[in-house]
Amino acid sequence: MGPSATPMTKPIPVVEPSELLPFLFATWPDTAKSKVRNWLKHESVLVNEIPITQFNHPLVPGDLVLIRPIRYAAPRTRLSAGIKVWFEDAHLIVIDKPAGLLSIASTAEDERTAYYLLTDYLRGNQPKGRERVWIVHRLDKETSGLMVFAKTPDVKEALQTNWDAVEKHYHAVVDGHLAAQEGTLSCDLDERNRYKVHVAPPSEHTRHAITHYKVLAEDSRRSLLELRLETGRRHQIRVQLAAEGCPIIGDEKYAARSDPAGRLGLHATFLRFKHPITTEYLRFRSPFPKDLAAHAPRLSETYKEDPA
Repeated sequence: MGPSATPMTKPIPVVEPSELLPFLFATWPDTAKSKVRNWLKHESVLVNEIPITQFNHPLVPGDLVLIRPIRYAAPRTRLSAGIKVWFEDAHLIVIDKPAGLLSIASTAEDERTAYYLLTDYLRGNQPKGRERVWIVHRLDKETSGLMVFAKTPDVKEALQTNWDAVEKHYHAVVDGHLAAQEGTLSCDLDERNRYKVHVAPPSEHTRHAITHYKVLAEDSRRSLLELRLETGRRHQIRVQLAAEGCPIIGDEKYAARSDPAGRLGLHATFLRFKHPITTEYLRFRSPFPKDLAAHAPRLSETYKEDPA
């Protein structure tokens, strides 16, 4: 008798050439054939960690076949609008948001947002579906990089309650040079203006902002920085760097002196946090985008993608 009809949590190795559907029938003989076909339809079948829907997909010895009970995107799956999924389970989803995509709707754009596109993805492009995501935090439209969305209100609340404990790193290409190779930017920000945030003396209208930075590389014009957020204020990194005389490239709003990449030179590179349900620590690193790397000083010598 083959494995149980319940989907396995460990991959099954292929030992002889076969097409995928006959392999599934033979490996799970106690499972209704209609259910096996639904596994394919709903992208629950992974071959070598890639979702496969083609019934006659050829298998060769050494391939690994895994059935997952619910359709989740495999790591690094690309969705519409350039969204890349880094992690998904029943509770949350971690994505890489491209520059130019809103996190959530504004008065100017109702649908083309990360929130809308992820909701559409979870509903399987069925507008009347009930699945949805809850936004945990935001990235500016112009900023690319890692974002976390919750799949339930309870997970959203748990993540937001502990968001200050989440380790958050960014990389930025800036005009000019900071006074020290590493340090802390600390000031108060007035966020009352919807369009632009200002550094201001402490008052009832300001919130304190703290960003730790390290210079990774620099040349005669620009610097490549790693930044770690201790607080999460609107436009925090952009405002603080501009106040130091080192605006991020492409940041017209905060007086950038150059725009060589045709976009804001800021990328959310790293997240580390405790899963609110499993309590496992999750860790994600997104490589610096090529369109920014081309304008960062000595990037190839100073920044390499962490494979973990």
